[in-house]
Amino acid sequence: MYNSKHPRLAFVDLETTGGTATSDRVTEVGIIEVDEDGVREWSSLVNPQMHIPAFIQSLTGISDAMVKNAPTFAELADELQTRLTGRIFIAHNARFDHGFLKNEFKRTGHEFRPSVLCTVRLSRKLFPGFARHNLDTLVERHRLHVTERHRALGDARLIWQFWQKIREEHADEVIEEAVSKLISRPSLPSRLDALRIESLPSTHGVYLFYGENDLPLYIGKANNLRRRVLSHFSGDHASSKELRISQQIERIEWVESAGEIGALLQEAALIKKLKPTHNQQLRSNEEVCSWRLITRNGKLQPVLATTDDLFFGHDPQLYGLFISKRKATDALTSIADAYSLCHGLLGLEKVKAGKACFANQVKKCLGACAGKESIESHNERVAAALQGLRLQPWPYDGAIGIRENDAVHVIDCWAYLGTAASLREASVLLEKGQQRFDRDVYQIMQKWLSGLGERIVGL
Repeated sequence: MYNSKHPRLAFVDLETTGGTATSDRVTEVGIIEVDEDGVREWSSLVNPQMHIPAFIQSLTGISDAMVKNAPTFAELADELQTRLTGRIFIAHNARFDHGFLKNEFKRTGHEFRPSVLCTVRLSRKLFPGFARHNLDTLVERHRLHVTERHRALGDARLIWQFWQKIREEHADEVIEEAVSKLISRPSLPSRLDALRIESLPSTHGVYLFYGENDLPLYIGKANNLRRRVLSHFSGDHASSKELRISQQIERIEWVESAGEIGALLQEAALIKKLKPTHNQQLRSNEEVCSWRLITRNGKLQPVLATTDDLFFGHDPQLYGLFISKRKATDALTSIADAYSLCHGLLGLEKVKAGKACFANQVKKCLGACAGKESIESHNERVAAALQGLRLQPWPYDGAIGIRENDAVHVIDCWAYLGTAASLREASVLLEKGQQRFDRDVYQIMQKWLSGLGERIVGL
């Protein structure tokens, strides 16, 4: 089955300690080399220098005892590089095997940049009428001979058999056309529709990754949708998060925007609505709270305010944005300790009138609670200590529209109401009613508002 157009091939399979290339390690390598000199098999167990989980041991049959005296990857690296250099790297779900080897070679200081061919994608290309293309399905569909399933050399043999079988069912020129196209494309997750990827625009917007059963996996914004989405797949070997996403992704959607502001606002809104698995930074606003400074009996005291408060976002005496009461209390406690403020006067500790707080007893409070410091002095120090956390109140009388190219983004009291195609349509968005203060919109607008100038219009 030697072919002159692709003369040097390496059919590769790995067994590993888990599914994350950046933290898990290789336990076995199997390679079948095919070239003008024939077909040669090679395999080796690899000492991963870490424990193999029980589930993986039961799946592969490779135990800690079996790899204890096996060579490490570093000891095999030179030989592996010799065997793979100059060959097309062929694997089933090649992103997995390629990603692991790329990380292992990186740890040993070797460069590894082969041409990669995924037989999952090749099967999809040549047999589009079938829904499933995993290795067990190919074994059944093409009657491949199984020697050792879930062992590196055994699975590499199945990939090699599949390569031979397709030549019994397709003309050489059909196979070569498919192979050439797949090798020349960026490395994409095997479940993705390549034509869908090709239709990605090079505009601002938001992209959405979906997994099995249409589960939202990840949402991101981009100034160039096509370039940003492809960057996820070209670099997934370097990030455990990117690799997990690429292994789960089955579908991509996107929403174009008028510019960067629109992309940022839409990203924040969609993440709150869909709650994708891999987004952590842009969170729900359900528990956003802040400290409000009030004067009570001549003493400045912080009281907790939440976004349920009608005036949240307008009040000039709000300090900090926290995702829970506990986080807010922890932050205030740290500030009190750093500035030697009284825990009793701040409401962090219950203290009887005229009695010193515990912080004063351990010399962490200057003694305003016991008359050792004037209330006026303590008030000044409280205001100064919190100044860096002060929130900017909404600087407009009502809602505004932000022009961005041919769109108008509607914002009211740090809440994003939507994007319209005109000022008339923007006014319709206001009829939906006031939304709650949005921490993410606040942070986005803090960066952009001062430079928008005439692009801001009152609504």
